[in-house]
Amino acid sequence: MVSADGATRADILRGAYGAYRANNDLLSYHLDIRVDPEKKFLQGKNSIRFRMLKDGRRIQLDLHPALQIDKILLGEVRLRYKRDSGAVFVDFPETLNAGREYTIDFYYSGHPVETGRFGAITFRKDPAGRPWINTACEETGASVWWPNKDQWRDEVESMQISVSVPNGLVDVSNGKFMGETDLGDGYTRWDWQVHYPINNYDVSLNIGNYVHFSDKLGDLPLDFYVLPEDKAKAEKQFTQAREMLQVFGHYFGDYPFPEDGYKLIEAPYSGMEHQTAVTYGNHFTNGYLGRDWAGSGLSLRFDFIIIHESAHEWFGNSITAADRSDMWIHEGWATYMESLYVESRWGRADALKYLNGLKSKVKNLQPIISARGVNSTPPEDQYFKGALFLNTLRSVVDDDARWWALLHGFYQHFKYQNIMTEDVVRYFNQETGMNLTPIFDQYLRRTALPVLELQWDPGRGSVRYRWHADVPAFAMPVLVGSRQHWQKIRPTTTWQTLPTQLDKDQFEVATDLYYIKVVWMP
Repeated sequence: MVSADGATRADILRGAYGAYRANNDLLSYHLDIRVDPEKKFLQGKNSIRFRMLKDGRRIQLDLHPALQIDKILLGEVRLRYKRDSGAVFVDFPETLNAGREYTIDFYYSGHPVETGRFGAITFRKDPAGRPWINTACEETGASVWWPNKDQWRDEVESMQISVSVPNGLVDVSNGKFMGETDLGDGYTRWDWQVHYPINNYDVSLNIGNYVHFSDKLGDLPLDFYVLPEDKAKAEKQFTQAREMLQVFGHYFGDYPFPEDGYKLIEAPYSGMEHQTAVTYGNHFTNGYLGRDWAGSGLSLRFDFIIIHESAHEWFGNSITAADRSDMWIHEGWATYMESLYVESRWGRADALKYLNGLKSKVKNLQPIISARGVNSTPPEDQYFKGALFLNTLRSVVDDDARWWALLHGFYQHFKYQNIMTEDVVRYFNQETGMNLTPIFDQYLRRTALPVLELQWDPGRGSVRYRWHADVPAFAMPVLVGSRQHWQKIRPTTTWQTLPTQLDKDQFEVATDLYYIKVVWMP
């Protein structure tokens, strides 16, 4: 079954925050699994602790159909369940009472399916032929390899991760390393403790023949895990992490997860923002896989994966969108943070050059915010148009001291929370005292760029101007005139007139500061 907006039944079951999700609040997970690299097999359990918000006898969890449910227990009581696509509806023999906490043990096993952009979970060999197993499942969902409440609105407050692997291999997961235990049967268990809220797709396995080296930024531990043959290259390239953490800390506040530390982990794909366990596969070179990512030459000055994926520690991991449709809160902000890194290191002019280089990547084929409640994937414009919109918003505020305070305050207000675009808009409206809602709506909820229509009147020495936009109340100030002497105008969708001593070919619009289209009308 496919809905009118293209969502499958599986998408609706996974994306909707239905009654059996909303009746409970996640508190903690303890994922305890055993991984067999040769058989490409997982088995184990997730102990799920939750608080009931309403009386009920059913909750909804998720597990990919390729994986088997061995049993689900409440204490010693075996629970009944119903599977529907990837959804697992767990039924209890007696009513669970609102306000009470419960823990169930969800046992499972099987051969997970490799799927999606980065495989979701992959059983591969490193270049030396040793087992190398990694996860990256933001798109396909964490339930492709472990049972959980696979949505974004509700996060556990903390998590334990225990991964048993054959002796000689290392598992690097999220959180603080708590130790390793030889199980006496050819396997070693690696234990990790996550002390902060974590979204499900951030939970990560990285199993391989890793070697470790470390550094510190003040009291913050920096840990790096790479294949032995890449250690020398990593020791040189990963020095960029220290300055990156300082730059983002300056703009938004200290690194969000100090107790768990910061890790960079080599992986066989380009990279992913797993919380406190950022995965890296950018070949120890600057740019993105060796390319000038932004098309401005500036990308080659820094390692795109270290900067972008680590930016998600603030936006994506600490602040998380409550629904996949609002993922620009992750990607638009992280892309904008790339420009802040450039600005901090090389100045505002280079940051503008970097941002404007992203314009060629924008398609403007559909809104950045996609359908809600159906596990909908927003278009790639969420990255580039999202960042260009934030640069435009800075120009609307038109006061850098105020802008830096807004950025810092916004992050501090919402850190460790799951939010929607409405929360972002409400904050900026309140803190600026401006009605920015039409501007947010035009850039995020509409497809086309706002068009500044200009009409030259040589007889009167003036320019007529107005906005052509999909949002009727759209009225965004913009700088026009000459680059040496910008003049702020406040167009609406009604024609206004500006006297000018400039000739038509001298009259400019600050299109490097605002992401807009400019059209001269006959």
